[in-house]
Amino acid sequence: MNQEERREKRKKDTQSAIIVVAVFFVVLAVLIGGIVFAVHKFVKPGVNKPEKNTESVTTEATEEPETTPVTEVSDPLMDQAMQIAAGMTLEQKVAQMFMITPDALTGVDGATMAGDSTKAAYTQYPVGGLIYMAKNLTGTDQTTQMLTNMKSYSQEIVGIPVFLGVDEEGGTVARIASNSAFGVTDVGNMSDVGATGDSQNAYNAGSTIGTYLNTLGFNMDFAPVADVLTNPDNTVIKDRSFGSDSQLVADMVCAEMQGLNEHQILSVVKHFPGQGATAGDSHDGAVSTDKSLDDLLANELVPFQQAVNSGASFVMVGHISAPAVTGDDTPASLSSVMVTDVLRNQLGFHGVVITDAMNMGAITGTYSSADAAVAAIQAGVDMILMPEDFQSAYQGVMDAVTGGTITEDRINESVARIIKVKLTM
Repeated sequence: MNQEERREKRKKDTQSAIIVVAVFFVVLAVLIGGIVFAVHKFVKPGVNKPEKNTESVTTEATEEPETTPVTEVSDPLMDQAMQIAAGMTLEQKVAQMFMITPDALTGVDGATMAGDSTKAAYTQYPVGGLIYMAKNLTGTDQTTQMLTNMKSYSQEIVGIPVFLGVDEEGGTVARIASNSAFGVTDVGNMSDVGATGDSQNAYNAGSTIGTYLNTLGFNMDFAPVADVLTNPDNTVIKDRSFGSDSQLVADMVCAEMQGLNEHQILSVVKHFPGQGATAGDSHDGAVSTDKSLDDLLANELVPFQQAVNSGASFVMVGHISAPAVTGDDTPASLSSVMVTDVLRNQLGFHGVVITDAMNMGAITGTYSSADAAVAAIQAGVDMILMPEDFQSAYQGVMDAVTGGTITEDRINESVARIIKVKLTM
């Protein structure tokens, strides 16, 4: 190999070495870059990751309370009821909280018609409901026409139905069946139904009553009686109760409710918290029970709890005082402890709370019509039944709202409940 060839060979070897070194450094750079990338990917984000997760968890935690409860409590029917209530005047809303006789509405004793004077009176006082006594009901055609007219007036004046109710328990309390002019079968006393021990018989009674009430045009019955008859000397409940066993009474009450409801008759479960253990009559004066809340929950309140669980739309609160529960002699119908704490919160009732007739001695002996109506609403009651002086009671509530004793929000709360039930009719 000559000198020139050797020089050319060294040149090629040098170039090859340079290429090898260059490739080495390129590979080394790639390896170092990969290591750096891996460290950045798996180590640095690991430090930041908790911050990202914390943000994610925080976002989810803040979103869930906003969305989940809304889904749980969403009630389109109540939303609609609230919208309707929002479009009513205060006067109309307060009127909706009363259920009175046609006599109290029109000033006519023993009213048996619903004509122009009734329409005019209803325009001024569009009450939530009317309750009819035996003297208002003379026969099928008369009753049907009267109730048909009232339905028409209510839709025209306030755009929602009116409750048209009657005391039709059967037996000793039957405004319709006791009048031969109607030609319907009296289902008899609930004590006899309860004595059979078969709740199917209570269902049959409710279905029978519901059938003829619906045909006549009623949409509400002040039944069933949920009082547990634990005092054999009790005279006011007596044969009206299904019996002395609280669970039997509960089963019978729910069965009768079903029978009524299947014929589009709203049932009013009465008389909370139960007066089957009392000896007096709230029609005449004050009546009380010495039972504790635990005692009531174990016995008298069992039928009411089961009725609430079964979807009762109405519960009637009686005028019985329960000092061992409330700490004083305030009638249950005017007691926030009994209405709000026990019936609403403890028993979980979200329907319409209506008082027993406010013209009874247990109320009129101590309270004016206005004071009693205001106290009942403050206690959590939604509807005032038959105040002794309707116009005085109505004005008393109006004055309480305009004077700030009762808020309009409190009125709206009850009216929305009332309208919600009406929307299901």
